[in-house]
Amino acid sequence: MIPVERHQQILALVAERGVISIAALTERLGVSHMTIRRDLQKLEAQGTVVTVSGGVQAAERVAIEPSHQDKEGMFSQQKAAIGQLAARQIPLNSCVYLDAGTTTLALAKQLGDRSDLTVVTNDFVIASYLIEFSRCQIIHTGGTVCRENRSCVGAAAAQALRNLFIDLAFISASSWGLRGLSTPSEDKVMVKQAIAEASHRRILLSDTSKYGKVATYLALPLSVFDTVITDEHLPEAAREALGKAGIVLMSAKSE
Repeated sequence: MIPVERHQQILALVAERGVISIAALTERLGVSHMTIRRDLQKLEAQGTVVTVSGGVQAAERVAIEPSHQDKEGMFSQQKAAIGQLAARQIPLNSCVYLDAGTTTLALAKQLGDRSDLTVVTNDFVIASYLIEFSRCQIIHTGGTVCRENRSCVGAAAAQALRNLFIDLAFISASSWGLRGLSTPSEDKVMVKQAIAEASHRRILLSDTSKYGKVATYLALPLSVFDTVITDEHLPEAAREALGKAGIVLMSAKSE
């Protein structure tokens, strides 16, 4: 059986059962454990499956991103720990970008005493927090308002970013995997692509609940990131893949 045929059968079995073990796949397809692992690595890189402990499951599709209000109370301890770890990565006198999101908001809450920073954001909640509780210089991108996420998207926001030189960008994701970041909103793609072009370094900030999910539009390949900061629950297969790709993985431990 050639690899393409095995891949099709693996996807069919995953679709049928939801989750299937590596042992069951080796028995069903009559190949070695190592061959199945190589097959799963390729399928995961394509964004079609996610490896879990001892097996594999289908990637979850995100049709609509949760609103800011819905996301704010989810995985709050993990986000706080990620924000604390991310804050320690910011050099003195930097111009940094904080992408829209509640994990980047957790980072913003660590920057109150940093009078040396210029913070660029497309997020109204982050800008409002920094106006009241920080000494940073603040730049908001402007652009088309996305009410649900309380941020700006679209061509005007993207162009504002292209006009800046940003040292370090912290980019959020509602869904990501080894192929990259995806989003159900086409207007967010151009903003993420613009910040990737405008920044010297790029760090993905995301808790692991977003890993293994896919949406319609591929916003950025994972290869554009220097570092991924997440919580301690990222699957081992993903850790290995990031290491092979030369991407630094930092795991934040929550209390």
